[in-house]
Amino acid sequence: MPSRPARFIAATVLSVVLGLSVAGCNTVDGPETTGSLGAGTAPPAPRSEAEWRASLDVLGKRYRENSSDPAAAMAYARALRATEQYAQAAAVLEQAAMRNPHDMPLLGAYGRALADTGQFQQALDALGRAHTPDNPDWRILNAEGAVLDQMGRHVEARRHYDAALKIVPNEPSVLSNLGLSYALTKQLKKAEDTLRLAVTQPNAEPKVRQNLALIVGLEGRFAEAEQIAAADLPPAEAQANVQYLHAMLDQQKDWKKPGKRITIPRAGT
Repeated sequence: MPSRPARFIAATVLSVVLGLSVAGCNTVDGPETTGSLGAGTAPPAPRSEAEWRASLDVLGKRYRENSSDPAAAMAYARALRATEQYAQAAAVLEQAAMRNPHDMPLLGAYGRALADTGQFQQALDALGRAHTPDNPDWRILNAEGAVLDQMGRHVEARRHYDAALKIVPNEPSVLSNLGLSYALTKQLKKAEDTLRLAVTQPNAEPKVRQNLALIVGLEGRFAEAEQIAAADLPPAEAQANVQYLHAMLDQQKDWKKPGKRITIPRAGT
């Protein structure tokens, strides 16, 4: 199977993140540390896997020097997740959460890391402690929805997405997860309509467009799906995305048969 190109990541944890995007599902350079660092105090996040790997030693050393610091733990865990070291990221955040049991941004990061490792109920428990009913965080609601989708609890998941969208109408990361939720129950027209709305938002990430390409391909419109997957990309990257699209569609070729499920690739980082 072709390697996963950087821009073709369907948002799932898990998504999810969460294949559906739990990080937001939420990529590793997304908002999982909201509230933990002052504006302007953090350096720009690495963008490539090589940059993340290069940052591991520095961030790991900083964490080991002060393992009780939530910001240090979250920064190190982000790098671990970005390099697909999910179990270690969860272990780092577990220790930090034990030392800081009321730090909500930390609990949110811990919940996402647990989802990466397939510990969905524990992820929900941590995410539930990462915000309060009187002051809900749309990012946490989105992550909770992605986890619930991975657990097959799609109606509950969509309630969480709807709640998030009441706080941030037309937020593309939430719409993307909602669209993929519909896809998981084979409601492809709803999935496509929702993802098309997500793609039109000015802050939509490239992965949202690729999620749309996947759904259009599942509906049998392969040429259109290829055009969506390759849009606005350099030739080499466009070709990689199209190859990945075909690999994903080949995995789903029997989805219409009774008892067969649509699966969404895990977003990972």
